[in-house]
Amino acid sequence: MTRLFGFTQLEFAGRLSVADGRYVIRDEDRERVLAIGTTGAPPAARRRRRRSREAERNAVPDPLPVTRVTAIRAFAAFEAGDEASRWLEEASADDGSIDELLGEGIDLVNRALHAHAAASADPNPRALASGQATAARIGYGTGEEVAVGDFTAAREVDVETHSASRRRERIEELRPQERIAAVLGGREQLDACETLLLRARADANAGREREAALQLRVGLEALLVELKGALSDPGHEEDMATLEARRSEAGELANHALRNDLDSAQLNTLHELLSICERVLRRRRILQG
Repeated sequence: MTRLFGFTQLEFAGRLSVADGRYVIRDEDRERVLAIGTTGAPPAARRRRRRSREAERNAVPDPLPVTRVTAIRAFAAFEAGDEASRWLEEASADDGSIDELLGEGIDLVNRALHAHAAASADPNPRALASGQATAARIGYGTGEEVAVGDFTAAREVDVETHSASRRRERIEELRPQERIAAVLGGREQLDACETLLLRARADANAGREREAALQLRVGLEALLVELKGALSDPGHEEDMATLEARRSEAGELANHALRNDLDSAQLNTLHELLSICERVLRRRRILQG
């Protein structure tokens, strides 16, 4: 009997840095497959000397290729069509399930992009969000189908609906456009702790606990220096005192992570300290506008 596999599929304008193909992703308790295929791409040009040419005014941009990525849940195969159909019906009817499946898909894509950046020594890795997809769907199909981006049955998902509300809430809260203008215009400077803690969050979300612990240590130390006395606010003062008292915990986590995996208690500590740091930064953005 042919087995069926559930999947999340996302389409992005342009090429990804990871080459087309199928990639097996193995975690401790499950195996997944990421299938990448590009359509509408022009044939590769022969290597030649780069020469400038006169630009045309009001030229129409060339059409972009589309990259389709399919995150296949190989660890949870269906033995019968009615089982797969029931899963798809239930998953597509629940917003929480859709969000979870979209998260699974985008996490696999970003893991592949991160691995490519590390393997190619690219200091500016690209990361994607589901809201950047031009199309998204969840569904199921045979192994032969899903391996090439095809399917037996699927449902289209509106990625804007499932990312817009949270994104809009953050935008309204933090008003980033005003700060972007201030930074680019030289009226404001980004703190080092902001960049370091963003990297820590990206690593933590991607399951790179060792990297997250190392980034957290330096990010927390930078925050304690850069944001000391930044606000006359009881909440700010309390959080800064908590981080000062617990800074040694961040150092211990980083030292341990260099040699061993973090256990569940240590992971809880990592996420707790990182959340406090993020709260300090978020409060500063809100109160200072």
